[in-house]
Amino acid sequence: MTIFLTLIFAAVLGVLTGSIVNATVLRTKAGLPLMSRAKCLSCVEPIHWFDLIPVLSYFLLKGRCRRCSAAIEWQYPVVEIAMGLLFALFALRIILGLGIPSYITGSEQGILFIRDALLSVFLVIIFLYDFRFSVIPDKFSIPAIILVVLFNCLLGASTFSMLLGGLALGGFFSLQFLVSRGQWVGGGDIRMGLLMGFLLGLPLGLVSLFLAYVLGAFGGLVLLVSGHRSPQSHVPFGTFLAGATIITLIFGPLILNSYLALLY
Repeated sequence: MTIFLTLIFAAVLGVLTGSIVNATVLRTKAGLPLMSRAKCLSCVEPIHWFDLIPVLSYFLLKGRCRRCSAAIEWQYPVVEIAMGLLFALFALRIILGLGIPSYITGSEQGILFIRDALLSVFLVIIFLYDFRFSVIPDKFSIPAIILVVLFNCLLGASTFSMLLGGLALGGFFSLQFLVSRGQWVGGGDIRMGLLMGFLLGLPLGLVSLFLAYVLGAFGGLVLLVSGHRSPQSHVPFGTFLAGATIITLIFGPLILNSYLALLY
């Protein structure tokens, strides 16, 4: 029962956090203050508190504004549910002790949950922002890098491992940037490489990088076939980097160990 209640609490916390993620992405793009009162982006009328209940309000309103009947962004319930599942997975990982970094002690597992939950907020924001608007804002990637370094130092992660991972993945994208003169990747991808490397270290960072390219190839093909992108369109690679980082954060050790088991 305690485990069940813990997972429910984590999921509810994630759903509530998903509302903040949605507001951050859409208000940042619209140039609106993040702390201002919620308003419909179409009629600009304030939204009452009972229409701001995560997930539930969207379905009760049938995806329409109560005042002007404009369509509410589809990403609201999707992101809220996704964040709820993510937070529950982070909690379940700690409960089951699966894939916990070796430097984490029993008393530090709560801090590990906080680290992963906070970073998932930035990663999902980057995921959405690059997918929808084809840019990775520094105002999200740089604070995420700082948080990673601070939390990992607090948790006792190897400084050498962090630096090696960050320099390897950040250097990988920097080299592509220099060779292509910014045509293959952008500055945002370089900072994502630093974030991934500092967070995961080199072995898991490489797993995440590999997953990002696999997801990018598959996702790009889906977008092309579905008509959402043309062959000349920008592929939102930051979206796949963020998604791969989240997957690796949860399942990375399992993926890496499974791969190594095939070699030996």
